[in-house]
Amino acid sequence: MEKIKPCDFIIFGVKGDLSKRKILPSLYYLEKTNNIHNNTCVIGVGRSKWHKIDYINMIRKSLVTFLKEKINEKIWLKFISRFKFCNLDVYYSDNFIKLKKILDQKNRVSINYCAMPSSTFSAICDGLGKAKINKKTSRIVIEKPLGTNLESYNYINKKILKYFNESQVYRIDHYLGKETILNLLAFRFSNSFFLNNWGNHIIDSVQITVSEEVGIEGRIEYFDKTGQIKDMIQNHLLQILSIIAMESPKNLNTNSIREKKIKIVRSLRKIDYNNINEKIVLGQYTFGKINGINVPGYLDEINLDKNSNTETFVSLRVDIDNLNWAGVPFYLRSGKRLKKKFSEIVIYFKNLPINLFKEFNKKNFQNKLIIRLQPNEGVEMQILNKLPGLKNKYELQLTKLDFNFYRNNEYKTDAYELLILEIMHGIQSHFVSCEELEESWKWIDPIINGCKITKKKPILYKSGSWGPEESNFLIKKDGREWNKYN
Repeated sequence: MEKIKPCDFIIFGVKGDLSKRKILPSLYYLEKTNNIHNNTCVIGVGRSKWHKIDYINMIRKSLVTFLKEKINEKIWLKFISRFKFCNLDVYYSDNFIKLKKILDQKNRVSINYCAMPSSTFSAICDGLGKAKINKKTSRIVIEKPLGTNLESYNYINKKILKYFNESQVYRIDHYLGKETILNLLAFRFSNSFFLNNWGNHIIDSVQITVSEEVGIEGRIEYFDKTGQIKDMIQNHLLQILSIIAMESPKNLNTNSIREKKIKIVRSLRKIDYNNINEKIVLGQYTFGKINGINVPGYLDEINLDKNSNTETFVSLRVDIDNLNWAGVPFYLRSGKRLKKKFSEIVIYFKNLPINLFKEFNKKNFQNKLIIRLQPNEGVEMQILNKLPGLKNKYELQLTKLDFNFYRNNEYKTDAYELLILEIMHGIQSHFVSCEELEESWKWIDPIINGCKITKKKPILYKSGSWGPEESNFLIKKDGREWNKYN
């Protein structure tokens, strides 16, 4: 990895939830590990007319709340010496001259992190362009989801590319910075066993589940206009699917990896009003208990429209129409207020054509590979072996080959720490290209429109459950079931 250059790290929306929870703690950890250049400056941008002490207090409070460890005072003093604050309303482009006066564009790379809703990106780009803070060495970081459909995405993307080249744009999806996802490329393409046993000749089906215990956590206005399909499927789960299903790239260069991922998204079978009821189940959580604690239903959230039909759960069957994956269903599932918090990929392998041990394996066990994103990140392979003993019959037992990515005493790196570091290095491999997002919206839009045309409404499910029972029917009708998570 190249030596880090000094930068002006600009955080638009510095007092927002994303900044407090992820960006500021990640920058602190990079400081602790000496991964920030001594001459790097961090500039928070916001509309508040703060004195510096107010700004520093907000940062301190954020770290106390969200840091995974106690603040080291020596590191804190070095860390906080980097910070400056710029009072700025992004909708007034003339005010960006204030920001320009703080920056050192001759000696430092400008990184513009838009930790704000995508509706503000156009205004931010206009302001940066008008103040000429968009030099070729500058970078812009934008959070997904970008837009609400293909049309709005194209509008935002066109505005960004008016002021920045594609090589300057970092579309961040934090799932791509998770250790398990990063390891998936190495796992698949550096081991001959998996390289040669990956596709419809040996794999029966694939499940991708992202389960959350939390509700909408103060994101009422955003989430009620977005829903789980756009918030999770269009973003994270399609990215995971494309990495699982992609062919081997020529090399590990950014363009080679992106090319193979785009090819998968383009191969997804269309889901629209013609087949939507066969392919998708929507749900919305009601009152229930999680970990013994009563939690409100979605419609009981403060200031929420009581007639809202926004989905908080979605499960669907996805098919990939190419030679390698034809006939292998991918089942995607994501929801809020579910029984457990976990994210996992489960690869089910086909049953043996001739099973010599059929009488000893009456449950028709399938080998499966479980890739855990959270918690306990790692990989688990489930196989059968003979139970040791003096009996002359084969008694088979389930054995789990478990590889955990972290030992008990190791620090678990957060995805944002890695991704922010790569932004500083100018590496785009783990960021999403404009083409990938365009293709994902082309696939998602007919689903959203299909729900509207068919007036498909979410099925109510109790908080603390695994979602609507219809989600189980979706997969059972294919003779399969969701992997059980204990």
